[in-house]
Formats: sequence, structure tokens, C-alpha cells
Amino acid sequence: MSRGSPALTEARKEEIIAACAELYETMSFKEITIKEIGAATTFTRTSIYNYFETKEEIFLALLQREYEHWVEALNQVMAEKAVMPRDELAKTLARTLSDRPRLLRLLSMNLFEMEANSRQERLAEFKVAFGASMDTVTAMVEKYIPEMDEKARQQFLYSFFPFIYGIYPYTSVTEKQKAAMEQAGIPYVYQSAYDLTCSCLMKLLEV
Repeated sequence: MSRGSPALTEARKEEIIAACAELYETMSFKEITIKEIGAATTFTRTSIYNYFETKEEIFLALLQREYEHWVEALNQVMAEKAVMPRDELAKTLARTLSDRPRLLRLLSMNLFEMEANSRQERLAEFKVAFGASMDTVTAMVEKYIPEMDEKARQQFLYSFFPFIYGIYPYTSVTEKQKAAMEQAGIPYVYQSAYDLTCSCLMKLLEV
């Protein structure tokens, strides 16, 4: 059980999440341990368990933070733009995602396992952030494409959000993967996260 004021608790949780994010820039999920995260913070490894019970909870909190930052960017767009044609909406959504490689990389991980190894309250906190992203994208579609009916919006959402999970693997291919594709006779055509996402959105939004 964590101790201290709510503000101190949140500050310590943020320090843990930030340490995890920094390690994730150069290491894989498998390589990162609670010990590694603890060494990158100002308190002991044991203290981490006062805030997160598993490594998966820390990564889920990091993904939650990435979703929250994406929602902030989308809300800023809506505050600044009163009108936006469909092609510009597609480009804007693509840009806000391609600007967040960490979000895309996290989404390419086994989210099912992360959720399974997290406590119910941590999972609920994450789901709030995920739900907010869906609500915000829905609000953008309603604002900029008012003629799109509810059924079409639902079809868009449930095509676009599953697509997001595959952006990183298709746009961040290692040399080892390229070599394997060549051996398998599969031509590799590079596309950036922006290009791939924008192309998909143009089709989904019927531009």
C-alpha cells in the first residue's frame, strides 16, 4: 500500500512511469525489469511495489499516459479548427499518431497479457484513457463530418482502432526482419507511420 499525500503518491508513480519510458527507448519489454526501473528512480526497487505490483502494470500506466497525450493533441486540434474537410481530417489523425512512436510501439505489444497481469483498479484506469481516445475521435468525426450517420461512425471506429495496433510492426522493420522477408520471397516496401495511417484513413473516410 502506498503512503503519503495523494500528490506525493502521484509524483512517485509518474517518476516510475517516466523511468520505464526512458528505458523503453533503448530496451525491449522483455529486457526491462522492476530492478532496472528501480535503478532509474530515486527510491528502492522494493518501494515500487507500493505503487505497481507488476511490470505489466507499469507498462499499462505508460500506455495510459500515451493515450492521454494523444487525446490532448486531438482536443487542441478541435479547439483550433472549426471546419476541416475529410482529407485534412485524415492527415491530421495520421500526423497525431505518427508523432507518437512510443504509443504505436506499446500498442504492438501483447496488450492481452499486460491487462491480465494488472490489478482491476489499474486496468479500469487504463480503460478510462482508452475510452477517452475513442470518444475524442468520435467527437472529431461528428464535428468535421456531421453528415456521417451513427452506423457509419461505428463502422469507422471499429475499423480504425484495431488498425492502430498494427502500424508499428509494419513501419518499423529491423534488418533481421528484412532479411527474413527476402529469404521468404516477400518484397519489402517501406511506408512511414504517417503514410500508412493516412492511406487507411482516406479509405475509411471515403475521401
